[in-house]
Amino acid sequence: MWRQNGTFVKEFILLGFTSNPVLQRLLLVLCLVMSLAIVFGNSLIIFLVWVDSRLHTAMYFFIGNLSLLEIFFTLIIIPQMLVHLALGTKTISFNRCMAQLNLTLSCGMTECFFLALMAYDRYVAISNPLRYPTIMRMQLCVQMAAACWVGGFFNAATLTVITINFPFCGPNRINHFFCEEPAVLHLACMDTYVVEVLIFALSVIVLILPFTFILVSYIQIVKVVLRMRSAEGRQRAFSTCATHLTVVTLFYSTISFTYLQPRSDRAADQEKKASVFYALVSPMLNPVIYSLRNKDVKGALAKVMGKAS
Repeated sequence: MWRQNGTFVKEFILLGFTSNPVLQRLLLVLCLVMSLAIVFGNSLIIFLVWVDSRLHTAMYFFIGNLSLLEIFFTLIIIPQMLVHLALGTKTISFNRCMAQLNLTLSCGMTECFFLALMAYDRYVAISNPLRYPTIMRMQLCVQMAAACWVGGFFNAATLTVITINFPFCGPNRINHFFCEEPAVLHLACMDTYVVEVLIFALSVIVLILPFTFILVSYIQIVKVVLRMRSAEGRQRAFSTCATHLTVVTLFYSTISFTYLQPRSDRAADQEKKASVFYALVSPMLNPVIYSLRNKDVKGALAKVMGKAS
C-alpha cells in the first residue's frame, strides 16, 4: 500500500470476464468443473507415481512434481474466482492480491525450470540408456527438483518485493480475473518502465533460457535418434518425448504471450484469454496427455483399478 495525501489503496477490484449474471453462472459451473478435473487428474498422477514401483524413475518423479505445481496453481487462483462469480463481489485485499501474485509467479517460474529439467532427463534416457539409472539417481533428482522449487520461489519473491514497493493510489480496478504481475503494474501511480524492463529481463532468464535448454536438448536427442539403426527404436525414442513436447508447447505458447511482449503491444482482453489457457486448460489437459500417451501410466492405472474392483 502507499499513502498520499491521506489516501491509499486497501483493496483491488478484479473485473473478471463479464458482469452479466447469466454468463457469470455459466462461468461458475464451467470453472468449478474444470478445477475439480484439474485437482482430480493431477492428484491421480501423483498417487500413481507414489504407489507403483514401475514409476519410481526420474521421469515420473518430475511429472509428479509438475502435477503438484498444477494443483497449487489452481488452488491459488480458482477458489477466489469462484467466490467472485458466486457472490458477485469482485474485491480482493491488497495483501491477498500481492500474495496471489507471488504464488502464481512462483508456480509459473518453477514449472519453467522443471520443463527444462525433464528435457535433460529425456536426453540422458535416450543417449545413455544403460547408464540412465546411475546418472539420474533419485538422490540427484531430489536435489535438482529442490533447486527448481527454490529458484522459482526466489525469483518470484524478488519481483513481488519490487511490486509491493510501488505506489498504488488509485484507480484500483484490475482488468483480469486474478492478480497477475503485468495487470497489477498497470495500476501503479508512477512510471513502471524500469520495472517492466526488469520483468522482461527476468522473463528472458526464466522463460527463454530454459526454453533454449529444452531446444538444445531435443536437437541432441534428434541427432542420437537419427543414428539409430532400428526403426522401432527411433519410434520408441520419439514417443517417449511426445508427451513432454506437447506440454512444453501448451505452456510456452501462452505464457510467452503475457510476459514476452512489449507493453504497447499487449491487450488486456487477450492477456486474460491467454491466462485462462495456462491457468485452466493446460493443467486440465496435462494428466490426459500423460495418461493417454504413456503405457506405464495406463498400466499403473489399470493395476490400481484392478485392485479396487
